[in-house]
Amino acid sequence: MKKHMLHLMLLTLCLSVVGCGKQMKEQSTGKSVSKEQKITDLSWYINFSWFSSGWGDNMVSKAITKKTGCNIDFVVPTGDPNEKLDSMISSGTLPDLITLGWWEPEISQMISNGDVYSLDKLADQYDPYFYNVSNKEVVRWYTSEDGHIYQYPNSAWSPSDYKTYDNLPSNQTFMVRKDIYEAIGSPDMTTPEGFTNAVEKAAKMFPTIDGKEMIPVGCTEFGSIGCDSFDNYLMNFLAIPYMDENGKAIDRILSDDLKVWLKAYRKLGEKGLLKDEIFIDTRTQMSEKIANGQYFCMIYQYTDMADQQKELYSKNPDSIYIAVDGPKNRNGDDYTLPGTGINGWTVTLISKNCKEPEKAIKLLSYLISEEGQKMTWLGVEGKTWDYDKDGKPTMHKDVLELLNSNRAEFDKKYGADSCYWMLQNDVMAKQWLGDDENDPTTQLKQWTYPYLVYDGQYTITFDQESKIGQIKNRADTLWGTTLPKLLLAKSDQEFDKIYNTFVKTRYSYGYEQVLDALTEKMNENIKKLGLDQE
Repeated sequence: MKKHMLHLMLLTLCLSVVGCGKQMKEQSTGKSVSKEQKITDLSWYINFSWFSSGWGDNMVSKAITKKTGCNIDFVVPTGDPNEKLDSMISSGTLPDLITLGWWEPEISQMISNGDVYSLDKLADQYDPYFYNVSNKEVVRWYTSEDGHIYQYPNSAWSPSDYKTYDNLPSNQTFMVRKDIYEAIGSPDMTTPEGFTNAVEKAAKMFPTIDGKEMIPVGCTEFGSIGCDSFDNYLMNFLAIPYMDENGKAIDRILSDDLKVWLKAYRKLGEKGLLKDEIFIDTRTQMSEKIANGQYFCMIYQYTDMADQQKELYSKNPDSIYIAVDGPKNRNGDDYTLPGTGINGWTVTLISKNCKEPEKAIKLLSYLISEEGQKMTWLGVEGKTWDYDKDGKPTMHKDVLELLNSNRAEFDKKYGADSCYWMLQNDVMAKQWLGDDENDPTTQLKQWTYPYLVYDGQYTITFDQESKIGQIKNRADTLWGTTLPKLLLAKSDQEFDKIYNTFVKTRYSYGYEQVLDALTEKMNENIKKLGLDQE
């Protein structure tokens, strides 16, 4: 009897040790340790009014909640995002997590105010797994002067990534509606003359398209500091450099190539081919018009119209947008189209209002881990994807078909393919996501491959409260009010008058000081990224 009791006690002890070992292993790999864990509600502010994804109804969000014990309540601004954010900061009502563009001045404000947690301190206290899954180059880049990291980016690419992969795309493309472009003879649109002739011909042949007004030239949204399609993106197409051969910052807006092309657009405006709505439409309104195929051509980010492209394809494959060679400088140089830099696109912070910071940091660690990335990109293993015979994660055919035909329904049912993009890692996803030739955005993406350049060293922001920041803000705002006037000028002479007044006023603010500061910061970044050793 004693022997039996002894054997039973030893067996129980062995099972207990095995169980503890398994639990410790699961904790060390970041996996959940309890099937019946408590569900915690976390509020998550997204500083983009167009964000509309919900949580808890689709497959991915349910799986993440089950895995992490976190249920998400998204908070999205209905009006001006930064007004909403500023209001929450001043009233001390920040949600648990905050996601906003890495360039936003509120980030430094929240850090200096002590409104957000240090991620490394939370990791030390609650979640050392963060150090296993976070990108060391990114952590080093985002570490503040006090030695702590308060924000973690999505879509951050380091210079080394550009050497590792030969299929990293730029978002920036010159796109035309396929059927209209082919109907006018697929003309060369790389010169101002060829471009304006093509737009005029398209407008004449297709005053309406599919029963709706055809808009000859589309663009990104106009804002207080300009319009990317007519300044930043256009300058990249024209290969306007950021620095001169002596390592000094260049004022790119002063480029003669830019002036030539803005005058080409002005000529179209004089003929009534720059429609009024392009100056006032919001992104939501533009998305509706892209989904209708109403624009003939535009310099635009293909990722911002991917869902609408798929809608067009499902209705009529010939009505989609394709990338073709667009504006070039007078030398015909290749485009210098940027991929994402090490800053990424957005950053996520954890507010000190968060009552469950342990849950928040573990959620962040899970989402940036490979397991979390597979979840947000591919969905739930066995339900939306499986490994193929070569060991590559592959999305199920029916799931992929829905993704390519009805994005809204896909998000509602599955919620994969980076529906929750707040901590997406595009580079990691390259391991399992290739170019789907059946995806109607693939041609837009592949067109950019030969022109990709790394320009993260030139991406600079200044504290808005500093003298340099104030000068730059005044100059940027001046450009924001000047650009529409240039495009709508009645003659080239009026254009020159407006432009010369802009330049004179810009430099009366002391803009040389901004260029000096940019020169210093850019050279610092070049050294910080190790680009001076190449």
